[in-house]
Amino acid sequence: MSPRRADPRTRPALVDIAARLLAEEGPQALSTRRLATEADSSTMAVYTHFGGMSGLVREIVHEGFARLQRHLTHVRQTGDPVADMALLGRAYRHNALANPHLYAVMFGGASLAGFSLTEEDRQHGRYTLGNVVKCATRCFETGRFRAEDAELVAHQMWSAIHGLVTLELGGYLIAPYDAERCFEAQLTALMVSSGDDLDSARRSVALSRDRMRAEVEETGGQGLFREAPPA
Repeated sequence: MSPRRADPRTRPALVDIAARLLAEEGPQALSTRRLATEADSSTMAVYTHFGGMSGLVREIVHEGFARLQRHLTHVRQTGDPVADMALLGRAYRHNALANPHLYAVMFGGASLAGFSLTEEDRQHGRYTLGNVVKCATRCFETGRFRAEDAELVAHQMWSAIHGLVTLELGGYLIAPYDAERCFEAQLTALMVSSGDDLDSARRSVALSRDRMRAEVEETGGQGLFREAPPA
């Protein structure tokens, strides 16, 4: 009799469940028994699919960046690259709010006792930043941004949006300066600080808001194991 084949649904389910438990209840909630119960699987599943708990946590990090990439790549390139840039910021935020359990793990906000992100793990998701670098280059080419270092501009956009989103997820941004108000103001300020004029930046940021639903909210999704990162 041939050996029983593993259920292909178990692997993605374990990643999602483990990430949620880590972020919501902390490392103490993560055990093979708890995972097996919630995934309706056996305690051996973690070893079968990932070689152990550390392999599972590492897969959580990779899955988080795969979801982020899926959101970012749904932003279209248009004749208004500043609107595209603002929409990339919206996509980043939307992904974090849609997947807070994965977001916490991929940036080290939640971790497992005995496991810590390696330098390789931290750099794994850097491919997602390429979307922002390309957009910054287009902003230079159209004269909307000062022609500087595109990668530096991308890092400035990333660090600013990431910081706001982290505060938002932590519940620190409250009325009258709630997350929505701060985010909209920050998008415009980022575009102006990169060289755009205020009126043009405001128009582009408003346009990105109008595009948000069709390009990101309705297509970004939360599905597991989307397109793999480039080699």
